[in-house]
Amino acid sequence: MRPLTSEDPRTIGPYRALARLGAGGMGVVHLARSAGGALAAVKVIRAEHAADPAFRARFRREAEAAARVSGPWTVPVLGADTEAREPWLATAYVPGPSLGEVVGAGGALPPDTVAALGRRLAEALAAVHTAGLIHRDVKPGNVLLALDGPRLIDFGIARHEGATELTATDAVIGTPGYLAPEQATAGPLGPACDVFSLGCVLVYAATGRRPFGEGGAAGVLFRTIHEDPDLTGVPPALLPVVTACLAKDPSDRPPARRIAADKGAGASPDLRDPREAWGQPGTRPDSSAPWVIPAGLTALIAERSAAALTLPDPEPLPTTLTPAGDGGEDGTGDVGEDGTESRRSRRSRLARRRLLTAGAAGAVLLTGGSTAAWLAGRQRRAGSGGPSAGSGEPPTYTIGLHADLSGPGRATGLAHRRGVELAVADHNARKDPALRLALRTEDDAGDPRQALRTADRLGADPEVIAVVGPTGDVLREETVERYARARLAAVVVAAGATTVETGSGADLHLCLTRTLDRALATGLIGYLVHARPAKRILLVQDAADPVLGGEIDGTFRNATPTGSTLVEHPLPRGAAGYGGAARKAVTARADAVVHAGGDASRAARLATALADAGFTGTRLAAGPALGSAFLTGAGRAAEGWVFAEAYSDPAALPAARAFTAAHRKRFGAPPATWAAEAYDAVHLIARAAGATSASGELRSGMARRLVRTEHRGIVRTLAFHASTRQARHENGIFLYRIENGRPRFLGPYDEL
Repeated sequence: MRPLTSEDPRTIGPYRALARLGAGGMGVVHLARSAGGALAAVKVIRAEHAADPAFRARFRREAEAAARVSGPWTVPVLGADTEAREPWLATAYVPGPSLGEVVGAGGALPPDTVAALGRRLAEALAAVHTAGLIHRDVKPGNVLLALDGPRLIDFGIARHEGATELTATDAVIGTPGYLAPEQATAGPLGPACDVFSLGCVLVYAATGRRPFGEGGAAGVLFRTIHEDPDLTGVPPALLPVVTACLAKDPSDRPPARRIAADKGAGASPDLRDPREAWGQPGTRPDSSAPWVIPAGLTALIAERSAAALTLPDPEPLPTTLTPAGDGGEDGTGDVGEDGTESRRSRRSRLARRRLLTAGAAGAVLLTGGSTAAWLAGRQRRAGSGGPSAGSGEPPTYTIGLHADLSGPGRATGLAHRRGVELAVADHNARKDPALRLALRTEDDAGDPRQALRTADRLGADPEVIAVVGPTGDVLREETVERYARARLAAVVVAAGATTVETGSGADLHLCLTRTLDRALATGLIGYLVHARPAKRILLVQDAADPVLGGEIDGTFRNATPTGSTLVEHPLPRGAAGYGGAARKAVTARADAVVHAGGDASRAARLATALADAGFTGTRLAAGPALGSAFLTGAGRAAEGWVFAEAYSDPAALPAARAFTAAHRKRFGAPPATWAAEAYDAVHLIARAAGATSASGELRSGMARRLVRTEHRGIVRTLAFHASTRQARHENGIFLYRIENGRPRFLGPYDEL
């Protein structure tokens, strides 16, 4: 970690740069802090590379693909701006040392640790390959060690499988000593080259030496192509998998997913499978897995973490004041129709002054200044009716609410309206706000055709900068398309399912702030790992709901908790089969039963059958199965059931205490489901509207800014996957247990 130089930006998108983590030919990696206080590693691509349109296009595709890589042993992408003058990509910051540092200082790792390392890195590579990427630079320096296992980092030279490289044709891509023969000869590449590199890394971890020796690059490359690896000192249990990885022919190497799935590969016979059960996006690893921490790692991570957290924000770059009339090269600058200098001209002028002062050769990202003032000027020119120039009044932006206020979903719609109204009032009550908010509410009565007309009305209003809603259970693509045509962001809080296909084009103006129903199974697994461990889990596959049931089934199959056995039992459509499922739970001696479906009445019948059979173990289901039909249908049999939901109970959250009190005072009742989440959505929009951003109209660029904004709300911190525009669900799944006929809030699943 090194101090920032005069050439380094102080802000990178929504991040505040703190220090340099490293630099290379492609760019510089900075340690940075988000507005919510989270640390990130932000890689900024050098301007000379970004000036190449072909490079920028490839970087854009690869950044989007990297954002789809998920799993416990990769570092998640937090955001990116591929259109900036110097494009950047932000990932989570890992304070641990690299594998190269640890082995270089302390020597080879224990065999069982290397075995766990191999399977976890193989799982990381499987996630990379599933996203359509090839890493191409798997080496000890790109493997960071955390207390719970490794993290594979640096997709700086990763590329799409079969795509053109970011570098010159016929160039050798990778690090000699860890690259595959096909890389050394600049041949066609596939995922198998990463498997070869994995084998090299495992040899280094197990012996402290590279398998193809030391010395100059040419000699190492020659031995990689023509000679057998030196496997002296590799533990016998590791030899089969290492030998397979280092096969010269790519077709002879096992795929990464097979290595990850081999529970016995390299492990001692008495060791449990060290792979975590947390292979789903954004989930947390099982800390009980046998990851033997190398000596001194805990103290080193603690030291680095403390150093990073205590870094102060850097001082802004020095500026040279110039005469007021100094604008562009012709001295006129860029003046808006209202007679004020535009932010674009002001930013360009200040950037030139800073470059002269600091002697920098590239662009400098500016800090400070009032984005709201510039945005207000843009809106005034569009006829939005903001305050007059020089009045000193902050601009007023309108947020639309698209809700069902008179149809079958009116309870959810009303909760949205109350949460939004409180958020607008709270924002405007702040002292000296940079912008003020207004609200326009539209009722679609729960009718899909009326929803389209509602979207058209809000889209036709130039005052509206973003919409909260629709509030229905299902988000329909036709509605999102209407907002996309109007270039108006739709911030969806409550819809548990969506018919919008990622990449369809309509979703470019969509921002989902809740965890979708299909991801709720992660919370159920978390409960079975941290709160009520179960050795045998019976998964009841409900044929009446193949969509959600299939998602839950797939999640449990792919992420069965370590040490647990998963038993599956089909529940056929119709009224029969519940007794058979209950008998299976008893005869299989299951510790837990999971209903893989979303029908509340069928979940109630299963609950009744389990109670009649005398089953007293843990019983779980995803949120859609929790409703009045379950509570009334199951009666006393509902007691003890645990549900994973995407909404919280604000009355039980310390951060929402003031909101709950204000809601009671204004509306005479505690906040209903989704009210607090709607409140957070408004503040997210306000933060995005007031944040420094790239040039462009406020409204048309709002969706893009929203998914790059991080907001610490009263329910949780909202942060997004830039590629899917869905909120990260690490802290967005909440658990409830039925007690005395009512759901009792247990808290976020990852805090039990």
